[in-house]
Amino acid sequence: MPISPSSSAQAAREAVAHRLRDLRADAGITGPELAARCGWSHPKTYRIEGARTPPSADDIRRWCDACGAAGQADDIIVQSRHAESMYVEWRRRARTGLKQLQNSYVPLFKSTKHFRVYSPTLVPGLLQTEGYALGLMSSITTFRDIPNDVAEAVAARLERSRILHEAGHRFSMVIEEPALYYRLGDNDAMAAQLGYLLTAGALPSVSLGIIPTARPERPMWPQELFHVYDDALVSVELLAARVQVTQPSEIALYIKAFEQLRSMAVYGADARALIVKALDTLR
Repeated sequence: MPISPSSSAQAAREAVAHRLRDLRADAGITGPELAARCGWSHPKTYRIEGARTPPSADDIRRWCDACGAAGQADDIIVQSRHAESMYVEWRRRARTGLKQLQNSYVPLFKSTKHFRVYSPTLVPGLLQTEGYALGLMSSITTFRDIPNDVAEAVAARLERSRILHEAGHRFSMVIEEPALYYRLGDNDAMAAQLGYLLTAGALPSVSLGIIPTARPERPMWPQELFHVYDDALVSVELLAARVQVTQPSEIALYIKAFEQLRSMAVYGADARALIVKALDTLR
């Protein structure tokens, strides 16, 4: 069964839902009875207990009062807020444009010794050239209807990528071969990007693997884009949010997935041959 990219956040939400459900069960009241005491429809009770609707602070206080457990309300409110904070909304983070979003990663990058990056569809940000990043960020800005600071954001991304040349960091990157073909710029921009991959893949600190589309057998199916920072944090990028995974058992799961994906990739001359093949399609 596929790994859920929001597993940590969803598990935290479900823990809140289970705690509220247990309070109701311990009080010996049914869902409709609790709804009547709280002043809402009984489907809302089931949505909260099923972790489909996150409860507000007022919902939690009413729930605890109805179950004779008002003293637990503050603790559950804190637990619920923590669960919701595990989802980092892109629109909120990018509300002032993309430059701020790029710069927000700098402290994490500086403190990380070993970067593991898996990308099924894009050239990893640390390896992006100016033209490619410009095409990508222009699309993001238009799609999300956020302030247009693309030029500044691209400059911030390129500046951030200088860490590739700083001592004390290792970069293990794995991409799927189709990422070499998705056009996020004109032919010149794509040619420059693919050409840079040939150079960057030879850096002493960088291990760049490419999983061939024609690989005969896959022990690990394609995953969502994720980054592993040392063994302390996994960042999973979704369309609507960036999910941060901090639970050790789940970090270990992503590292296991990364190692399997890494074992399927080709490196060195074989990887360069795939890049050159993609370059040939631009001519």
